[in-house]
Amino acid sequence: MEEWAEIRRRVIVEGVSKRQILRESGLHWKTLKKILEHSAPPGYRLQKPRPKGKIGPYVERIQQILKQDKEVPRKQRHTAKRIFERLRAEGYEGGYTAVKELVRQAGHKSQEVFVPLAHLPAEGQFDFGYALARIAGRLRKVAFMVMVLPYSDAFFVQAFERECTETFWEGHVQAFEFFGGVPRRIVYDNTKVAVAQILGGSRERRLTHGFLQLKSHYLFDHRFCQVRRANEKGVVEGAVKYARLNFMVPVPQVASLDALNALLRQRCLEDQARRLRGKEGTKAQRLEEERAALLALPAVRFEAARKQSTTSNSISLVRFDSNDYSVPVAFAHHPIVVKGSCAEVVLCHLDQVVARHKRIWHKEQVSFDPLHYLALLERKPGALDQARPLQGWTLPECFDLLRRRLEADLGGEGTREYILVLRLLERHGLAQLRAAVEAALRVGALRRDAVAQFLVPREQWRATEFSLDGHPHLRGVKIQAVDVTQYGQLLAGGWR
Repeated sequence: MEEWAEIRRRVIVEGVSKRQILRESGLHWKTLKKILEHSAPPGYRLQKPRPKGKIGPYVERIQQILKQDKEVPRKQRHTAKRIFERLRAEGYEGGYTAVKELVRQAGHKSQEVFVPLAHLPAEGQFDFGYALARIAGRLRKVAFMVMVLPYSDAFFVQAFERECTETFWEGHVQAFEFFGGVPRRIVYDNTKVAVAQILGGSRERRLTHGFLQLKSHYLFDHRFCQVRRANEKGVVEGAVKYARLNFMVPVPQVASLDALNALLRQRCLEDQARRLRGKEGTKAQRLEEERAALLALPAVRFEAARKQSTTSNSISLVRFDSNDYSVPVAFAHHPIVVKGSCAEVVLCHLDQVVARHKRIWHKEQVSFDPLHYLALLERKPGALDQARPLQGWTLPECFDLLRRRLEADLGGEGTREYILVLRLLERHGLAQLRAAVEAALRVGALRRDAVAQFLVPREQWRATEFSLDGHPHLRGVKIQAVDVTQYGQLLAGGWR
């Protein structure tokens, strides 16, 4: 380079003739011409492309295979090795390296280039991801939602059993409360939870009733990505990947899903201490600045529960989300409204809550409450031992002893009396009834009414007093004191 620069200076600045430079340096005149035309050596340049050799006749065939691959799933597309094997079968006599290089060049040409986007405050992006977690000793696949505010890069992560309307709702409710406000606009992919149908235009959608309910409550605007254009919500795509690699590696080992979510929430808070590259302040500081642009949370919390009207069947079960839940037998064949949230299923008749169950997330399962069937078993005591709702219902040992003694004393009627004792659980807790049964066994008072006496403290009986408050019409009633001698007179007269 030093010689190159000196020759240029002498000819262009000092006016030394080209002929003299050629004599002194021994350069070819074409080389001198190149030096004077270029301030730096231009490097080797092909005048025309090199011939393709043996691969030449197969270039179009390779391009055809790669074009056809775009119409099949990514995991079923040709590798360079598989293309090489097909070409060999078609008569190709060249090497694998030439095929691999052509496939690599085609891949570079097909890679998309994206435009960097600016993100304004109070804009959000939402997506679901999946990861493994060991919950209560069992390795399971869980879905986790991520909502991110790209301006501050603050995000919220929560895990669920699966992606559905209820978890979609609950994820939004929890995220809004975590951020302390509602984004003015949220970007989504075309999840079936929110999009019922993609219409003709690339941005036109027919939205689901559930998504419209959520949007109407919180009053945010929405935007859906074009089909197969996840890059339009690239920030949350990156946040899903970041959460999986940083929050789920190593695989979390927790006692319950609630424990996992408590861990994820803590990690989200800790992440806000990070500073974005090229940005001033931490994420927490930028989030505090962004909160001023967020919509205020509504005064009433959104009820993230899906409602469904149905009817209980002849065995007092109600079906919801492919699972069955029991109601008291008094409500069999009655219309029931089911409210299913992430945590529980609430069953209502008219304006009355008749049953609550923990939500089942597997398919074709049944949740029985044994108390719902005791009234029916009172009429059909012979079915007590075969009653499916009572299978696996573990009671303290004193209940089994009570049943044996009742059946020994009363026979078949003892089974019915035992069921009547169990029905006391409809109004009293198991611990209370257990203490009452143990007290009844000690004194030999085994019937239902006797056991019930032990559920009321003695002090409460002694303090019982009839009050005329609110009953002024009874104040005029006079009751004479009882004369017990009259009872003796009746006995003396032969009355029995």
